[in-house]
Amino acid sequence: MSHRAGFVSIVGKPNAGKSTLMNALVGEKMSIITPKAQTTRHRILGIVNHEDYQIVFSDTPGVIKPAYLLQESMMHQVEGSIVDADLILFVTDVNEKYDESDVVLKLQHTQAPVAVLINKIDESTQEAVMAKIAYWEEQLHPKAIFAISALKQHNVQGIMDFITENLPEHPAYYEKDFLTDRNDRFFAAEMIREQVFKQYKKEIPYSTEVIVTSFEEGDKLYRISAEIIVERESQKNILIGKNGDMLKIVGTYARRSMEDFFQRKIFLQTFVKVIPDWRSKKNYLKKFGYED
Repeated sequence: MSHRAGFVSIVGKPNAGKSTLMNALVGEKMSIITPKAQTTRHRILGIVNHEDYQIVFSDTPGVIKPAYLLQESMMHQVEGSIVDADLILFVTDVNEKYDESDVVLKLQHTQAPVAVLINKIDESTQEAVMAKIAYWEEQLHPKAIFAISALKQHNVQGIMDFITENLPEHPAYYEKDFLTDRNDRFFAAEMIREQVFKQYKKEIPYSTEVIVTSFEEGDKLYRISAEIIVERESQKNILIGKNGDMLKIVGTYARRSMEDFFQRKIFLQTFVKVIPDWRSKKNYLKKFGYED
């Protein structure tokens, strides 16, 4: 049997559950998951290897109308991912209102087969699910529609079967032991950012970037230092909290996530730095790894 390999892009609005699905499909925690929208900022690859095939999943930022340069960069990554895809999984929340015309327009013009995944069906009625299936059938005429719960892994195997059946014939794109295109520093920074999203409210998470400044690997211990970047002095004070209490909470939970992920003891230091208006400055966005 010939080998198959392909790029599978996961797209949808913020909070549709894309990252939960990505992690379920890959079987590893690749994307950070928080209840807040716009958690995913970078396109992250998660690779599933089998002797007969290789699936390269691409989790993208949630589709939004960009309000500043950082969000423009995020939307460029979504567009690039749709162009590159051999297959597209469009994830929509069953409770979402029908206001996804911007996403639909992009998907109506793609040459790649599209599967619509109606997520969070465990939070809905059978009637609502059937209405959504009818709606997306009419809107997109997709190759397949799946009613799923990514969180409870309902119908995830069905999606995998659909993907493997529709992969093009191609040699593997990456080495067989390769799981992702991102390095350990990236995941360490994402785990700190995940805690910022979970522990703070309002604009703080969206004004924050995390940069790992030092990453020393030992056999039993990793020593990691990171800067949490914010835009204003007042945000820095909120992040640190009274007597540094809030920053300690972020550090403690991030360290536990890292120990679980890296299977090592972690010594973590975090510092907070102010860079005014960094989300709208090209030089900083480039420095922080965002594409033009």
